[in-house]
Amino acid sequence: MGPAALLVDVANWSTILACLVLKLPQGVALLAAKSARGVSLESLLLELSGFIVCLRYMSYYNYPLPTYVEYPIIIVQDVILLLFVLHYTGKMKHALPYTVIFVAGWYMLSLQKWIIDLSMNMSTVVSAASKLAQLQCLWQTKDSGQVSAATWSLASYTSATRIFTTLMTTNDITVLVRFIVMLALNIWVLLTILHYRKTTKKHD
Repeated sequence: MGPAALLVDVANWSTILACLVLKLPQGVALLAAKSARGVSLESLLLELSGFIVCLRYMSYYNYPLPTYVEYPIIIVQDVILLLFVLHYTGKMKHALPYTVIFVAGWYMLSLQKWIIDLSMNMSTVVSAASKLAQLQCLWQTKDSGQVSAATWSLASYTSATRIFTTLMTTNDITVLVRFIVMLALNIWVLLTILHYRKTTKKHD
């Protein structure tokens, strides 16, 4: 195994390991506070949509499993987080309609090649919108509340490693652009969280 292949393996496995605990800090923060303050429901829904599209796209085109195996892991964690947020915001009645929409969407994505290709291109916009929704929530409340900096740090790391693995394996421009945009926005959200956390501490 050459140095490049070794680096790809390290990037793949470190990404998978990071994703195993990606949403754990956020979940712990919500449970500890029994509040979803600062966490955007819209951001979670959009993020989950983007992950589902990416998983469907990469499995449809038979990408190497290590390059996208984290998506099922993150999707499960996002679903759990979504249930927490719905519970703490008193919107659990919306859980069933959301489930129906996501399941139907999963099956519709692979009906035609053009649908999955178009959806993947749109998923970058959707995922970017999810980050912007979280930023808007932070700007409006001027409080990072229960938003976990650790979760967003891990998200930034996994975006960076996926830029590298995409360049070294599939070199898919659509996927590459997605990860570059996600890295920039994840870092922006992280810096915003840290800014409001620092501001809150000063007031205390």
